[in-house]
Amino acid sequence: MRRAVSLVTDSTSTFLSQTTYALIEAITEYTKAVYTLTSLYRQYTSLLGKMNSEEEDEVWQVIIGARAEMTSKHQEYLKLETTWMTAVGLSEMAAEAAYQTGADQASITTRNHIQLVKLQVEEVH
Repeated sequence: MRRAVSLVTDSTSTFLSQTTYALIEAITEYTKAVYTLTSLYRQYTSLLGKMNSEEEDEVWQVIIGARAEMTSKHQEYLKLETTWMTAVGLSEMAAEAAYQTGADQASITTRNHIQLVKLQVEEVH
């Protein structure tokens, strides 16, 4: 039984690692998109009154594209955050199962891994 529980903790740890990496990447991409949009708005406001209507329309098209990109990145981030929370929950259950069956090392290792990935995600938030 301990061997089976160790396999479960290994599998959930792998899943948690992969979803953590994907979530951190998604947060980073979303943050970049927000900064890009903010920068475009700042540039636009600094150019108000200095552009003709055609130039203003072109700038707005770029802003609209950046806004769509930001929205897309936000949706991806939210989707991955949900998957990551599921992975954390599965890992917590696996750690508890390991503890209950006497596989203390597997339980401790899994709980430490959970704490580590939570800290990693907090750092990029």
